[in-house]
Amino acid sequence: MKTNLLRRSTPAFFFALLVGGFGFALSSTAQPPPPGNEVAASLAGATVVDYKKLLPLLPEPPSDWKAEEAEGATEEMGDAQLSSVHRDFQKGEGDAAPTTSISILDSAANPEYVESTQAAWAFTETTSDGYTKPVTVEGMPGFETFENEGKHGTLWLLVAKRYFLQIETTGQDASELQTWLKKIDLKKLAEIK
Repeated sequence: MKTNLLRRSTPAFFFALLVGGFGFALSSTAQPPPPGNEVAASLAGATVVDYKKLLPLLPEPPSDWKAEEAEGATEEMGDAQLSSVHRDFQKGEGDAAPTTSISILDSAANPEYVESTQAAWAFTETTSDGYTKPVTVEGMPGFETFENEGKHGTLWLLVAKRYFLQIETTGQDASELQTWLKKIDLKKLAEIK
């Protein structure tokens, strides 16, 4: 299964974002606005969970899909902490095969990042290229984007005010974001401490 560099480096990317105050802007219409240049700051006593507690929440592949082994890490750099898990899925072979990537990031040690990201999700746009919009799932805030070209969709959801769940699809209709979301036990994720 072919995996692009961004998907393989997701935990490292999130860690750089939290530690370095890294903001970025994406040029495509159907991308979320950047969360801002926030400086990482740990809340006294806030600790992220060990990534091993999050791994079981990543789903098994549907019957006609393949999945890479789930990956995870818990990292510390000074006061900044991060736990994340990730798994890639692919249906069929070749570069045009539909793919899905699922990541969970524990941001308990960085409430400023949570706050700034939620604020950035208050953006709605619909164009001939796709859309971006805030969403609410079971009372939890989120953000969804979809690009018509390549059928590239991304759904972010904030679970229990600490876990960022990201589902990214290619070669699939926008409705498949919700199909993949249903494969994840959100209540169980919210209970992990």
